[in-house]
Amino acid sequence: MPIERLVPTPRGDARLLVRRAKRPIATLVLTHGAGGGVGAPDLVRLARTLPQQDISVTLVEMPWRVAGKRLAPAPPVIDECYLAVLDNLRTRSPLVLGGRSAGARSSCRIARQVGARGVLALSFPLHPPGKPEKSRLEELQRARVRTLVIQGERDPFGTPEEFPDDVDLAVVPAADHSMKVPKSAPLSQEDALAVVLEATLEWVVREVAGNRNG
Repeated sequence: MPIERLVPTPRGDARLLVRRAKRPIATLVLTHGAGGGVGAPDLVRLARTLPQQDISVTLVEMPWRVAGKRLAPAPPVIDECYLAVLDNLRTRSPLVLGGRSAGARSSCRIARQVGARGVLALSFPLHPPGKPEKSRLEELQRARVRTLVIQGERDPFGTPEEFPDDVDLAVVPAADHSMKVPKSAPLSQEDALAVVLEATLEWVVREVAGNRNG
């Protein structure tokens, strides 16, 4: 079971769900998207499984979700809250910052400020659905730390083909923005989540834990 605690932010308390590895090679901190919570299946799978693979995981439920609100505030407010949470965390292993959707965007914006060694961007919203001209690619590129994007093949916020070739990208076949796959997909929902887990584990071991001086 995770250790649960509340952390103050300028916008109210955030809730942390902490699962520690016995000998962590990295610490992964993840938050949710604009309209979802820490119960997202991909976040849950990473939090439950990675500590058994020597990666500590903390899930961050932002203050508006703790307060029962469904929609996220403006991006600067998300960053303000995430920074306040991270200011209360102390890790001895390399920090990997991340989240899904809006949480991925925030992680890219603040990663260097908090000394993160990498960013895990789940379902990065490259653009609003149907509006590819409103690209957020610059936000992703400005992270300036090792970054892994895990993207569903059918994500309306940006399909894998829309990302530049120099982006470190893992594709979840047939998955949408929520990493859900249809019943007719060539893989099961369990298999889709396994793709997320395996891509994350391999990347953290190779790019973060294996490059502590880089």
